[in-house]
Amino acid sequence: MKLFTRKKKPNRFLELLIHQSEFAVQGMEALKQYMKNPDTTISERVTKIEAEADEVRRILIDELNRTFVTPFDREDIFSLSLTIDDILDYAESTVDEMVALKVKPNSYLERMVSLLSDAAMEIHRGVLRLEDHPRVANDHAVRAKALENRVESVYRDALADLFKDPEDLNEVMEILKLREIYRHLSNAADRGDQAANVIGDIVVKWI
Repeated sequence: MKLFTRKKKPNRFLELLIHQSEFAVQGMEALKQYMKNPDTTISERVTKIEAEADEVRRILIDELNRTFVTPFDREDIFSLSLTIDDILDYAESTVDEMVALKVKPNSYLERMVSLLSDAAMEIHRGVLRLEDHPRVANDHAVRAKALENRVESVYRDALADLFKDPEDLNEVMEILKLREIYRHLSNAADRGDQAANVIGDIVVKWI
C-alpha cells in the first residue's frame, strides 16, 4: 500500500532571496565585463538587472508585510534582502559614475570587481544552502567575508597608488574621479560582508 506523503511547502521568502542573489551575481558579472569592455550596452545591462532585482525585493517586502509567521526571523529576512540589494545598487552607481565622469577601467578596478563577483557568488551559494545545509551556507558566508577583506586590500593599494605626485590640475581631477569609483566598490564589499554576517546569524539560530 502506498502511503500518502505530504509535500514540503516551499519557503517563499527563501525563493525570493535566492532570486535576488542570482541577480546580484548577474549584475557583478556584467560589471566585470564592463571593466574589460566599457560599452554602453553592458552598462545598460547592469541598470536593467538592478531594476529587475528591485522588483523582486518589492515583492519580498510585500510578502513580509502580509505574513504573520515567517520561516526565520523577519528582521533577518529584511536585512539579508537589503544588503543584497545594496550590493547591486553600488554596482549600478559605479557604472553610472564611470559613464558620467568618463572614467576608464584600470587594473585596480578590474581586480576589485573580479573579487566582488566571486563574493556575490559565495553569497548566492550561501542563500541556496541555508535551508537544507546551513553549515555549508555558513562556509560560503565565511568565504564571502574573506573576499571582502581582499577587496579592501586592493582598495588601499589603489588609493596609495592614486595619490603619487600628481603633476597638474587635470591629473588631480582624474584622481578625485577615480577615488569616488573606488569608494563605490569598497562600499559594495562592505554590504557583501554584512550579507555574509546575516547568513551567519541565521545559521546560528537554525542549528
